[in-house]
Amino acid sequence: MAKAREDDVSIGRLLNYNVGVLGHVDSGKTSLAKALSTTASTAAFDKNPQSKERGITLDLGFSSFVVPLPDHLKEPAYDRLQFTLVDCPGHASLIKTIIGGAQIIDLMMLVVDITKGIQTQTAECLVIGEIACSNMLVVLNKIDLVPEAKRQAAIEKMCKKLAKTLESTRMAGARIVPVAAKPGGPEAPPSEEALGVGSLIEMLASMVTVPKRLATGPLLFSVDHCFSIRGQGTVMTGTLLSGAVAVGENVEISALKENRKVKSMQMFKKPVQKAIQGDRLGMCVTQFDPKLLERGLVCTPGSLPTLYAAIVAVRKVPYFKASVNSKAKFHITMGHETVMGKVSFFSRPAVPSLSSAAASSASAADSPAA
Repeated sequence: MAKAREDDVSIGRLLNYNVGVLGHVDSGKTSLAKALSTTASTAAFDKNPQSKERGITLDLGFSSFVVPLPDHLKEPAYDRLQFTLVDCPGHASLIKTIIGGAQIIDLMMLVVDITKGIQTQTAECLVIGEIACSNMLVVLNKIDLVPEAKRQAAIEKMCKKLAKTLESTRMAGARIVPVAAKPGGPEAPPSEEALGVGSLIEMLASMVTVPKRLATGPLLFSVDHCFSIRGQGTVMTGTLLSGAVAVGENVEISALKENRKVKSMQMFKKPVQKAIQGDRLGMCVTQFDPKLLERGLVCTPGSLPTLYAAIVAVRKVPYFKASVNSKAKFHITMGHETVMGKVSFFSRPAVPSLSSAAASSASAADSPAA
C-alpha cells in the first residue's frame, strides 16, 4: 500500500496531525492558517460567500502543510509530518460549530490578539479545549500592531498575563509564541511577510507526539461538508474518528440508514486508496443527493445504532456557576450533531464507614454527580 501512494501522501509514511485553530472572533485565526498552509481544501480560508461578505469565519475550514519528521519522532513507520489545520469560527453564535471542530483535533492553537488579550470567546475556546484535548499552544498574534521599540516589552507583559490566566487550568504552563500572521492587516499587500511563523512551525513540530492511530475496528467518519461534482458523484469531506476505509468498500450514511460504495478518495487533492483513523479525507460516492447530508456520521454498515437514552459519565464545567439539576433540558452535542435532551443525574452510593454503618445512604443515589 505504501508503494501505491509513494508519489502522494503515503498512509504508511506520512503522519497526519490535526491542529485546531481557535480563538475570539477577529483574532487572526484564518490569516494564521493561510500563513502556515501550503494546501487548501475546498472549504478553506472563508470561501463561503457569507464569510466573505461579513468578513468573519462562519464555518470550519481545512488546510495543511508538510514538514520533515522531527528527530524525536524518528521511526520506520513515518518519514514526513503533515499538519492538518482546523480553522474554527470565533463568533459566540457559532459555538456548536466550534465544538464540532474541537472534537477531531490532536492539539489546539489558541490565538490571542496581543492588543486585546483574553476575550469572551477566547475563554470559551479554552474551556472547549480543556474538554477536547490535552495539548495546547498559545499564539500571540498581531504583534506588528505594537511599535517595534515597545514590542518586546508588550510581548513579555502579555505572556505573563496569559500564564497567570492559565495557571488554574489543565493547560497551565502552555507555550506561547508571538507572531504577526498578516502584517498590516487583511488589506495589506501579499508582499508583506509574516513574522514568527518559522518559529511557530518549529514549536508545533517539537510538541507532536505520535497519536493513537488504529486501522482496526468499525469505520466512524465525521463528515463536515458534502457537495456534488458533475460527472464524478457526491463528495463527503471529514475526519476518520476510528477504523479504516478503502476504495470499493460499502459505507453507511448513519442518519439515513443508506449504504453507498466508495468510488474514490482524496487527501488534500491527492488520490488515495485507503485511509485510517486520524486522516483528513474526501470520499466520493455515487447516486447520493448531497442536500440530504450537510454534516453527520458515515460508518461501517450496521455498526452505529440510533440511541434514545444512554448512561454516561459527566463532570460540571467549573466556570459554569448556575446549578445543574436533574430533569432539566440541555443541548447535547456529539460530533457535528446537536439535539435537545433531558438529563437525570445519579451517583453510586458511597460505602459507609463502620462508625456510620447505621446511617441511611438512600439519598446518595439521587445526589448530583460531581
